Amino acid sequence: MAVATIDGLNISYELIGEGRPWIITPGGRFSKDTPGVRTLAEELASKGNSVVIWDRPNTGESDLCFRGDSESQMQADTLVGLLRHLDLGPTMIMGGSGGARVSLLASVREPERVSGLAMLWISGGLYGLLTLAMVYGGDSFREAFTGGMEAVAALPEWQEAQERNPRNRDILLSQDRDAFLATMERWMEIYCPQVGVTVPGLGDKDFANITFPSLVFRSGQSDPHHTRITSETVASLLPHNTLVEPPWGDREWIERMEGAQAGGGLFERWPLLAPQLLEFADSINK
Repeated sequence: MAVATIDGLNISYELIGEGRPWIITPGGRFSKDTPGVRTLAEELASKGNSVVIWDRPNTGESDLCFRGDSESQMQADTLVGLLRHLDLGPTMIMGGSGGARVSLLASVREPERVSGLAMLWISGGLYGLLTLAMVYGGDSFREAFTGGMEAVAALPEWQEAQERNPRNRDILLSQDRDAFLATMERWMEIYCPQVGVTVPGLGDKDFANITFPSLVFRSGQSDPHHTRITSETVASLLPHNTLVEPPWGDREWIERMEGAQAGGGLFERWPLLAPQLLEFADSINK
């Protein structure tokens, strides 16, 4: 494990392999050590690539951070900072679910550091977005409101970060309760659906400025959190995009969620994406 200091935050990352640079970002508040993430990185690295896996702020071994207009935008700024720190050159950026959103936002912020962008499980739809607001902010807001920051620190969603990074309990407990409540409200508000905003934090009109090639994996029709129409809309908005079918069936997200409840991982089958990701990268470099 390596640690980079980005905007005052300790960010944990690992660089696997040598060659064309990639960076992988999972979703939720899952770390780089979530099953499937490292294995995908190793698959890509075995084909002559240098692959970064990392813990976003508020995940894994990295520091907690409660600033910014939204959690995804704060993490996107951190991703840009990590790319600057590593100075790997134009990088293939890949992410899924919340990681897709972070990857897209980071790519727009500093496009000269991006050689290509690949996304799957792009969150969207009324139910999907409002669910995210509660998943990422609802419990923390409620506990801060009723019990203060000690109650927030006791929530299951913050345990891994505290256990893997001793700084994080102090960071959490040092938050001003009222300022934290305002942050959670601001972070939840960005998920309220808006006309002309398919991906929270980025206006649809701004997609026209994206000049690098992109790849979008079509979401399953059965997926209520990353709706098919969201993936198809994002694909249509990206000027230089290829929309492809993923290497699994329609119920992949549902089955992975069911599997996760039984001890499996949401991203454990991501290594199956490697052939299509490599083909996409090769097409850019021709």
